[in-house]
Amino acid sequence: MFRNHSQSPLVTAPAETAVLALLLAEGPLSRVELARRTGLSSTAITKAARPLIDDGYLYELPPERTAPGAGRPVNPLAVTPDREFFVGVKISDDRLFGVVCDLRARVRATAERTLDSHEPSSVAALLTDLVDELLDTDTAFRDRTRHLGIAVSGDVDRGGGRVRFSGRLGWRDVPLAETLAGTTGLTVTVENDVKALTIAEHWFGEGVGTGYFALVTIGAGVGSALVVNGELVTGAYGVAGEMGHIPVDPAGPRCRCGAVGCVEAIASTGAILEAVRRGTGAADLGFDRAVEMARDGDPVAREAFARAGRAIGVGIATLVNLVGPERVVVSGEGAGTYDLFGQHIKDAYAAHAFGAAVKCPLSLRPLPWEEWARGAAAVAVQALFPPSTAAAALP
Repeated sequence: MFRNHSQSPLVTAPAETAVLALLLAEGPLSRVELARRTGLSSTAITKAARPLIDDGYLYELPPERTAPGAGRPVNPLAVTPDREFFVGVKISDDRLFGVVCDLRARVRATAERTLDSHEPSSVAALLTDLVDELLDTDTAFRDRTRHLGIAVSGDVDRGGGRVRFSGRLGWRDVPLAETLAGTTGLTVTVENDVKALTIAEHWFGEGVGTGYFALVTIGAGVGSALVVNGELVTGAYGVAGEMGHIPVDPAGPRCRCGAVGCVEAIASTGAILEAVRRGTGAADLGFDRAVEMARDGDPVAREAFARAGRAIGVGIATLVNLVGPERVVVSGEGAGTYDLFGQHIKDAYAAHAFGAAVKCPLSLRPLPWEEWARGAAAVAVQALFPPSTAAAALP
């Protein structure tokens, strides 16, 4: 994470970290409830909350009525959403999608740019212009924004602020955070796009309150990320939880990673389209037409989507068997064709999930590109916490 002007995290003490993180995700909450949820004493809660109240990040709601004889009315604590704002940008193959979010990760402004080049300096310059446009959309944004989050596909070194490899952009070892910190003057955090989306869903969406959570994205690629014990799992090499490259068919097509029969090699939009082209002999067929054919009952197209669904279902079952999440969210641009393979995903998942793991619910959550940018902003919100505790701040 790269900072300008030696910016420091907002909270450093463990008690402050626990209180602010829980209120961000699930507030307003009373001090009694905060103590119960965090395991801290009421005195420790009051001490932790005081500087955050003084700085305007928290405020007390009016007293809640209590039953006669139940003691004094309680004043729940809540986050002040407009106290600070965060910019998030998703870098896709051909566009930049940007948002400004408040402290509760609610989108307050959006903007986008078309990418004409993947050359890192060109992308950085365009992204800097996009950030300027976003900060100018409200007079409060520029003075109250310190943090910028970037979501990009590929292998990302979050701590070092580098994109180690992004196949879609053709990048290797790009010091993106350092470059953007210099051009925007903001604290910059770079994260893999699927991990960023997972952070947003865990802190502010479907995964709130879960200790074990998984998100799977389907589309041009097949990605996934895992939360275990409240912490986003990266593993020793930063690529843990990558479902798209679980091999599910030893006789399947070769994947872009070089392996054979990966989930992504069967279930990405490109893989589905290639299967339909190969089966019909229509080399110039587009994906939208392949979808129409499947919905019209073409057997080749329907089988291509069915095979994709089975591969995804097996991949999800593998994750669930290994980790045991409480909830799995399926999303991505490919979710728009869920009607063609959703049942196949569910059937394959049920057939391969072990024992009680089959009880883990799968939920479809179509997310527009702005939500991916919101994921980048959620990563920026994490910069309020010490790097060693940000990923695991939620109790």
